[in-house]
Amino acid sequence: MERSVYDNMRAVERTHWWFRGRRAILSSQIERLRLGPDARILEVGCGAGGNLRMLSAFGRVTGMEPDAPSRAHAEVTSGVPVMAGFLPGPLPDFGDAFDLIAALDVIEHLKDDQGSVAALARLLAPSGKILATVPAHAWMWSGHDVAHHHQRRYSKRAFMDLFRQAGLRVARTSYFNSLLFPPIALVRLARLGHGGGDDAVPAGPLNELLTSIFAFERQLLRVCDLPFGVSLLVVAEKPG
Repeated sequence: MERSVYDNMRAVERTHWWFRGRRAILSSQIERLRLGPDARILEVGCGAGGNLRMLSAFGRVTGMEPDAPSRAHAEVTSGVPVMAGFLPGPLPDFGDAFDLIAALDVIEHLKDDQGSVAALARLLAPSGKILATVPAHAWMWSGHDVAHHHQRRYSKRAFMDLFRQAGLRVARTSYFNSLLFPPIALVRLARLGHGGGDDAVPAGPLNELLTSIFAFERQLLRVCDLPFGVSLLVVAEKPG
């Protein structure tokens, strides 16, 4: 990503509706996995560390991040160790295998997405799981994707195939960020071919409203998979 994008993420990921709503959804999804109290958890591409405290509620967390300033910020603000590493490699020596690996809007940045998912699969303990999210729909490509150095946006089938080809069982796939899909799609299409992202924090009341709408999807995802949305999530499991 551009240096300015990394720096902006440090400034907004605690308060921006998208980050807050996504954390609520991801926390609900991890609860469903029923990890043990001593679960080993890795977040790859943890950036400035906005998810590390949330993940720490579910086990012993380690972060991995290639960007040195973000890595330092993540360690200071979360108290979680964050190691330098790249996908598909070189990876640090983590020691024991992991019960959960979180790759949260990371895989779309990687040129070798298949090799990277295969590398993550090798870090899993038997019956360990990967929780991954990516942006959906190639037709939604916009200046936001360019600014964030995305390599691609995914179809549901292509995203699932990454994990199956790595020898993992896909336990769940769903779209999310569905309730706000129509306005976001319109904005992205209107900006087609234009540079720049859309990461500014909206005014307070609007930011709170958007957070509530987005976070409400955690209730829907408890009972069903969502048929459309801005993003995709996958839970994939390594055979025991």
